[in-house]
Amino acid sequence: MSFDVVISGGRVLDGTGAPPFRADVAVTGDRVAAVGRLDGARAGAVIDATGRFVAPGFVDCHAHGDAAVFDPAVQRAALRQGVTTFVLGQDGLSYAPGSAATVAFVSRYFAAVNGALTDGPLTVGELLDGYDRAAALNTAYLLPHGTIRYDVMGPSPDRAAPGDLAAMVRHVERGLSEGAAGLSSGLEYLPGRYADAEELAALCAPLGGLPYVTHMRAYGAKAGTGMEEVVEIAERSGAAVHVSHLHGPADVLLPLVEQALGKGVDLTYDTYPYLRGNTILAMAALPPSVPGADPGPALEMIASGALDAWWPTLSGLWPRLTVSHAPGLEWAEGLTIVTAAERAGVEPAEFCRRLLTETRLEAGVVIARPDEGPHGEESVRRMLRHPSQTGGSDGIYVGGHPHPRGHGAFARFLGRHVRELGDWTWEQAVTHLSAHPARRFGLADRGLLRRGFAADVVVIDPATVADLATYQAPRTLAEGIDDVLVSGVRVLAGGELTGATPGRALRP
Repeated sequence: MSFDVVISGGRVLDGTGAPPFRADVAVTGDRVAAVGRLDGARAGAVIDATGRFVAPGFVDCHAHGDAAVFDPAVQRAALRQGVTTFVLGQDGLSYAPGSAATVAFVSRYFAAVNGALTDGPLTVGELLDGYDRAAALNTAYLLPHGTIRYDVMGPSPDRAAPGDLAAMVRHVERGLSEGAAGLSSGLEYLPGRYADAEELAALCAPLGGLPYVTHMRAYGAKAGTGMEEVVEIAERSGAAVHVSHLHGPADVLLPLVEQALGKGVDLTYDTYPYLRGNTILAMAALPPSVPGADPGPALEMIASGALDAWWPTLSGLWPRLTVSHAPGLEWAEGLTIVTAAERAGVEPAEFCRRLLTETRLEAGVVIARPDEGPHGEESVRRMLRHPSQTGGSDGIYVGGHPHPRGHGAFARFLGRHVRELGDWTWEQAVTHLSAHPARRFGLADRGLLRRGFAADVVVIDPATVADLATYQAPRTLAEGIDDVLVSGVRVLAGGELTGATPGRALRP
């Protein structure tokens, strides 16, 4: 027996939910060649996994690495958590398909989330070709509804006319033919906010088993409104649905999930194990009457005093916002709006106006939930234990002080929620983080350690795996995962990048 790589002496978590078993894993080319006792096998490279688990690479169901995936520091941060695939195109906003004007719009409006990638025009096929073998991670891509709507209708808040709808459907059909893994929406962002269930269902109709992935119209205590629309879209279109970052409150959300499943909706969702979010300041602080996707008119409204009656209503919000991205005002990154305002010698509302104005609405913030604390963590724990859950970091890598979830979420799942709290067994964790998401996004040869499957393999030290990133030090790397293969190539060795870029653009 001769192989390219043998990972020997470990206990295999194969993704099926079976308990760990002692076995060697052999790789030839980009495939798993054998799983079993391979005593005497010859290999070009041997990785000693004694005392460690060997598992299929994790799929991050919600990552904002659309531009950042090319950054070796981001690749290292993901691989140190065992993540080998990013699902991009989230929240209905990314770079393709679109004209030059559409790509410029998305790059500007979502700069604090996705960053800037390239100039347009850009097709889905061209974007995927640009990802292929250009990073150490695999990428899958969702068709972004907001991008498609802007490309057809611009920033218009109008209901889609039949011709507009037909043009958007053509975008979806072409994007799917070029390798998209589903359709995403961001119904709290622009212009996705303007779409109704009829429009979204029409765009879901061609998906053919791939998921409709949605940042719903409402979360938290108002999540019933968002879930009602999700169910309507699923029933109208027949599409499978996947809800983004569904964290809590569990008392509200879990009954809604069960109701949807009871109606026959094919529903999954992702969570990350934190209580705070990360978004653009304009969405968090501006009322719906302000066209936050169009800086010119929005900034005119802010400067004119048209929002003077609005700002006093946000007094409870300011302490919950920490500046994550503030080009030109980098000194404020990592400070709350309240603290930054004190240093600037102004009131929080005035500092918020300054931040929006001087960054031309590009500023980003980490936002704390009102229920932060033990009750909030218990809610997150209940959400992640549900069989429909999959893992997603919602990682944002833009700015000087982003949310720590991009550097820690998957390690936190393992270290805190498996080893410390027992919310999952190790085998359940691998199913939630590998097998379930691979199946959901049509990645038929990923998510399991099985002969003939793609050799995305991670080696996990169960005693030490942990997240080290914090809100104070959000870019601190995780520990406990030092060896990772992607498509059969060693991309992380001894915790360091090898420089190899075998990551594939995955087309379901």
